[in-house]
Amino acid sequence: MLLFFDIDGTLIGRPSDAMEESTRLAIALAREGGHICVVNTGRTRALVVPDIMGLATFDGAIMGCGTMIEYREEMLWHRTFTVTEGLEIIGGLQVLGIDAVLEGSRNNYRDSDNRIFTERFLRYMQRIENRGYGTYREAPGHFDKFYAYVDQVSRMEAFQELFQDRLDFVDRHSGFFEVMPKGCSKAESMRRLADHLGIPMEETAAFGDSSNDLSMLECARYAIAMGNAVEEVKERADYVSTAVGENGIWNGMKWLGVI
Repeated sequence: MLLFFDIDGTLIGRPSDAMEESTRLAIALAREGGHICVVNTGRTRALVVPDIMGLATFDGAIMGCGTMIEYREEMLWHRTFTVTEGLEIIGGLQVLGIDAVLEGSRNNYRDSDNRIFTERFLRYMQRIENRGYGTYREAPGHFDKFYAYVDQVSRMEAFQELFQDRLDFVDRHSGFFEVMPKGCSKAESMRRLADHLGIPMEETAAFGDSSNDLSMLECARYAIAMGNAVEEVKERADYVSTAVGENGIWNGMKWLGVI
């Protein structure tokens, strides 16, 4: 079976970002049994390889909400915004007063503190400033997706109107949005990888917890929600496991019968 795992809230939990030993063991046992384990995350490669891939051994990773696929150290697919697209996106964000982190495979990019529009986003950036960021000036041609925040929904509605034919949007609630190139999603890249491996979608399962996991869970034959998942994810699941910090992956994989 081909298994897909979200990272935040699924493989690791807040605030420690630690992976449970039961999760490591479950993944190892599944792989020993011939199952293929793949990360499927909204994080771009810049925040996956150093932070996650050393915690357990995976066969591959779908990153940036479907904008990149790696399988056994081979790059299978990558979609990044061109320089022209990047300049247009940054211009639209700045004109409409939308804060964002531009996320790429090698680095992430942010505007300077004095150019951030909202106090809430400034506090958010200060919490994660230890990750290190490039600048908006460096970003065009080097980012795959972005994470945006608005204090007024009308700002994002105006932005969506401008870019509706070129971008796809996931509402992460409370003013936050995840934005990808048109046609990119966790689900679409699941199909690409399954097709590459010659595995039918009837032999897939996905584990997730948040709104950006919905396409992945709907695409997989079996959908497992973590006990800490948002309600809309639990409603779409075939099985609701325990929380990420309560052996959620282990229990979900036991229910699935892969360990």
